[in-house]
Amino acid sequence: MPTIAPVALSSSEAASDATDLATLLARVPELAAEIAKDAAKRDLERELPYQAFRLFKEAGLGTLRIPVVLGGPGGSVVDYIEMIMAIGAADSNVAHALRSHFNFTEGLLLNPNTAVDRTQLGRVLSGKLFGGAHTEQGTKRPGEVTARLSRSGETYRLNGRKWYATGTAFSDFASFSAKNDDDELVSVLLPVDRKGISILDDWDGMGQRLTASGGVLLEDVEVLPHEISNRGLNTLVGRHASTLRQLHLAASMAGAVRGVLAEGTDYVRRQARSTAHSAAETANADPFVQKILGEIAAGSFAVDTLIRESARALDRTVAAFAANDPQKLEAALIESALTTARTQVVTSQLALAAATNVFELGGGSATSRHLNLDRHWRNIRTVLNHNPLLHKARVIGDYYINGTTTHLEEGKVF
Repeated sequence: MPTIAPVALSSSEAASDATDLATLLARVPELAAEIAKDAAKRDLERELPYQAFRLFKEAGLGTLRIPVVLGGPGGSVVDYIEMIMAIGAADSNVAHALRSHFNFTEGLLLNPNTAVDRTQLGRVLSGKLFGGAHTEQGTKRPGEVTARLSRSGETYRLNGRKWYATGTAFSDFASFSAKNDDDELVSVLLPVDRKGISILDDWDGMGQRLTASGGVLLEDVEVLPHEISNRGLNTLVGRHASTLRQLHLAASMAGAVRGVLAEGTDYVRRQARSTAHSAAETANADPFVQKILGEIAAGSFAVDTLIRESARALDRTVAAFAANDPQKLEAALIESALTTARTQVVTSQLALAAATNVFELGGGSATSRHLNLDRHWRNIRTVLNHNPLLHKARVIGDYYINGTTTHLEEGKVF
């Protein structure tokens, strides 16, 4: 099984100091334009986007969510999600593969009180990226962990095999869950170049092929005591981060829809011909082509709008953390989880429709492997399979009918 070498950057390639927010956000369009170059070709040839992550690091955008008081630029959730949509329009693989990093930094900015957290904040501010893998294959139920962390003298040894290691190949540090000698669930945070960590290039999904979402083999990896922490999903911070993870996926999908619109428009302008039985001389004058492209544009606008609304709900949750009002915080957590779930149910339908209808813009040439327009449908469908949309819709209905909040409070898929 081929392994993926971790990205190594010199200190000059990583951001080393905080940048003001306006300057940081101004870098996003140029970064996205660079990432978009040859994106279709990379997907065809399974060329992992290492260069995209080097550029992301150089731009210092991994610091975006760190507050000014902690040395960062102070970007909001809306700022962050807008960035992910922009990068997703260039290549939804890159956008998706950043999810673990921003999940990690969200926990830091809401819990920056320990020496360990301050160390990690320093690493984020210096340009380091964070990945990880907690899921395992072959267990009876999702979430079960068989990886073991065993004491070995003054240190510990980690053994196991993880799956869905999205983005870890492009990261500097990664977290892994395991059971300790007391059968307690713990998390370890390690540099990805630690001896015994092998990032495998074995993701075989039909979409998001360049996210490095396959496995990680952990073979007798040394773990120091300060690298171990407890892991919980149902803490208040954990619940907020879980909702944020869901919205990040949706934002990656929204980027793919923008990609459909941009590439579909370019295809019509540059290559598409009117059909033999069309009254129009050219494809761009065909009213049916215009109608389809208009529907794709409207769908993309609706997806973006709904995702922005969810991002605003999550910003209100962050504000509730700062206000330190338990009652308001609980209400904000429920509302942001519910808003994001509703957004995902609706945007999934709009996104899949757009990625399917792009082929109505032309004839057989629209299916050319060179254009690789089908990657958008494959990427969207793959992102949506990460979470149970039917379950989300049922949970939303149960909430409206019976006021049930059980699954909205779990910190798992909501």
